[in-house]
Amino acid sequence: MTIGTQLTWLFILAIPVACIAWTVTHEEIFREPREYCARCSKTSRNIFKRKFFYVFTCEYCFSHYVTILMLVITRYHLLFTDWRGYLVSGFSLVWIANLYMSLYNLIRLDVKKEKTDISIKEEEKKRISED
Repeated sequence: MTIGTQLTWLFILAIPVACIAWTVTHEEIFREPREYCARCSKTSRNIFKRKFFYVFTCEYCFSHYVTILMLVITRYHLLFTDWRGYLVSGFSLVWIANLYMSLYNLIRLDVKKEKTDISIKEEEKKRISED
């Protein structure tokens, strides 16, 4: 593959990595298992259990494992055709996926802030009209 094709694949493969990592670590559909994992990561006496369960509560940590799975499925490598290419592509995918998740989080915060501002203004209008 040319370097341009490799980079295109990098930015495309990071999308499902980010999507899966974000969904498991933040969205409502996985809330109960995530809360269980959070409890276990804080209360377990065994350090390996604490670290294992923590992975499911941190999008950065979880994205490494999703990336490994994605590399196994796609056999994508970056710059090198041997094991070094998998190493480079793995860390690159994690970095780009986390960049995507950070941008998504900023957008969500902005939307939340906007909704809050709108509801405050509507309540003020309502209160003024009642007076």
